Amino acid sequence: MNGNEGEGEDVKMQKRKEALVYMSGYLPGVSPEKSPVLSLEPVQFPNPTDGGDSWKDVCGGGCGFAMAISECGKLITWGSADDEGQSYLIAGKHGEIPGAFPLPTEVSLVKAAAGWAHCVSVTETGEVYTWGWKECVPSGKVFHDSAFVGSLQNDATTTGKQCSLPADQVTSLSQGLNLTCDTVSHLDSKRAGEEIAKRRKTSSAKLEPESSTASDELFMASPCLVNIGPGVRITTVAAGGRHTLALSVSDMGQVWGWGYGGEGQLGLGSRMKMVSSPHLIPCIDPSVSGKDRFCAVSQGSKFPGSYVKEIACGGRHSAVITDAGALLTFGWGLYGQCGQGSTKDQLKVTRVDSLSDTRVKNVAAGLWHTLCITVDGRVYAFGGNQFGQLGTGAEEAETLPRLLDSSSLENKHAKVVSCGARHSTILTEDGQLFSWGWNKYGQLGLGDTVDRNIPCQVSIDGCLPKDIACGWWHTLLLAERPI
Repeated sequence: MNGNEGEGEDVKMQKRKEALVYMSGYLPGVSPEKSPVLSLEPVQFPNPTDGGDSWKDVCGGGCGFAMAISECGKLITWGSADDEGQSYLIAGKHGEIPGAFPLPTEVSLVKAAAGWAHCVSVTETGEVYTWGWKECVPSGKVFHDSAFVGSLQNDATTTGKQCSLPADQVTSLSQGLNLTCDTVSHLDSKRAGEEIAKRRKTSSAKLEPESSTASDELFMASPCLVNIGPGVRITTVAAGGRHTLALSVSDMGQVWGWGYGGEGQLGLGSRMKMVSSPHLIPCIDPSVSGKDRFCAVSQGSKFPGSYVKEIACGGRHSAVITDAGALLTFGWGLYGQCGQGSTKDQLKVTRVDSLSDTRVKNVAAGLWHTLCITVDGRVYAFGGNQFGQLGTGAEEAETLPRLLDSSSLENKHAKVVSCGARHSTILTEDGQLFSWGWNKYGQLGLGDTVDRNIPCQVSIDGCLPKDIACGWWHTLLLAERPI
């Protein structure tokens, strides 16, 4: 068989597979009666009128909306409801049926991420676009379809719509994660207790109260081209509650950040509340080149590594991994989510010393917790555990990384990890999906609304899982099936 024949055979094999996206959990536009999707159900791809576009990747989503990327590089959004003010703007007014978000026509996306109420995306040429909460959007050139934006602005300013998100998912603006909502259900007693304790403990680090402001003053519906720096090309992005990280390829894997930094989640060494333009986060030493380059200094010690290869944002904390497998964290530490053995905020980029003898390859962060995967497929978890999101079999927080040794993971090797606000998921090398944590809206995909504190296998029939991405209260699975 010659080379051309082999290539033809490969193409035939590729054509025999179909990409699918499945979703479980709660999205207002998908669940008009506020009924959650308890098991993974297929998501309809937009009508392929442009030559057979299809799903390429899943990106999770934010508060009340979901996101994915198509093979043609379009950002596909869905899940918002028309009685929401904010996420309706951010998700492009797509409810139950997914649709393409209106980015510049020449833009083809390769990555995207969403925080509580902002989105950020990366093009194939390394440019970054962002929109949503204005404090998360650096000043820059705005691209938009005037008719589309006019419609959104009209919705935001003339109807005074309130959002239909579950009230137990909305915290005060002074805590940094808020959308103005009518209450549709009362707080769970456990959740209420957490909020009271959290506010007491963080009173010294509270944000300044924000006054009630029209949606158009708080949110930017139009994608903004982020001016990071001359010649800087970005490969991937991560979005937290109110902050954003971007990883560059043009300057040897350095990390840029912007947005809110009051708990140190931008790693700048101070409680800088607002960073309105992209700043370089000191994760590596630019004065040394090649194999001698080392990562940022924490308390006088250097960590091995030439560049940062992966980034993650939690609610108000951040994590990065170097090429040498060192895990670095910074930001809010109240529940131990920085893995430093304490509940102190980490204002500077700091190595997780308890994993100094372990090479980490993947990391994900939730609202108050962090998970990472080692090169040999082991899973470590640390941080808040109020709903079992660490998977340790208990509800106690962990301030140091704890190895998950559940019998359900025996002889399993994790390869992908993703965290929602208070739930966690992994994919294993043998194509199995596990989930655990908060399950009030069926986000675990296990067919019920019972929380789990150990990893539980999710039933997936007739398809091969390829990627997993959690939104705040939902889970997306990218899979393939033979056709």
